[in-house]
Amino acid sequence: MLDAPAVVRHAPARAHGGRVLGLVTTARPRQWVKNVLVLAAPAAAGRLGSWQTGARLALVFALFTAAASAVYLLNDARDAEADRAHPVKCRRPVASGQVSAALATGAGILLALGAAVAAALLCGPLTAALLVAYLVMQIAYCVRLKHVLVVDLAVVATGFLMRAMIGGVALGIPLSRWFLITTGFGALFMVAAKRYSEAVQMEGAEGATRALLTQYTTGYLRFVWQLAAGTAVLGYCLWALEAGPPETSLPWRQLSVVAFVLGVLRYAVFADRGTAGAPEDVVLRDRPLAVIGLAWAALYGMSVAGL
Repeated sequence: MLDAPAVVRHAPARAHGGRVLGLVTTARPRQWVKNVLVLAAPAAAGRLGSWQTGARLALVFALFTAAASAVYLLNDARDAEADRAHPVKCRRPVASGQVSAALATGAGILLALGAAVAAALLCGPLTAALLVAYLVMQIAYCVRLKHVLVVDLAVVATGFLMRAMIGGVALGIPLSRWFLITTGFGALFMVAAKRYSEAVQMEGAEGATRALLTQYTTGYLRFVWQLAAGTAVLGYCLWALEAGPPETSLPWRQLSVVAFVLGVLRYAVFADRGTAGAPEDVVLRDRPLAVIGLAWAALYGMSVAGL
């Protein structure tokens, strides 16, 4: 009689591959597009022309991506129990059991420490300090601050602002007060619009995507995103007009105000409807908004180039 063929067991290999994929998924690759904001300050200053600058910004992008991924890993490990009771979040790798909370915590700690040490060694103390401040703030948000009214909005918006700042800090570019005001309140506008949309969508339904949403009213969140949008537009206008008489053939910087305002108004359409989800989804999926963004970039680019 012929011997029965041996059974090859691949379960451990599949389990290992599943854990690796689960860790990558938990790190939120789709969110990495937010870190393109590290280009904001160098682009505003017209400092994207050399390969040395490109290499430094690529490094900063990678370090900030590692730091943000570490926060996501730690957050999902901490919230695993609550996520299991949520109809959508229960599919997250840690909540579903694909990745253990201990493994996610360990990977998050290693990524956070690695990003901070690499920033100190390769980018200088100020860049490392800003990255560590981001990590401390985001971990505090995961542990406590996301349960504090208003502070939760400010922390998330500040995270976007830090992304926009770190590229300038790494290259030693002075950051204009108008740049900080416009970026900070622009971020608050998008964060509050997202919260408002979540609150509108959960009206009349049991439970909330975020527990804190039950303590916000839709009227209050609408007030916040409208106030933030107005402040961002005012800051951008003051910055554009502060430049004085144009030294170019046309006042490109001042003309870019039109595209900036149109972009805010287009985004506000989704906020008003209660359909402004994740900012990257709104920006990438709406073609008119993308066209407005390209028009703004062209006008601003001509201003920087001195055409």
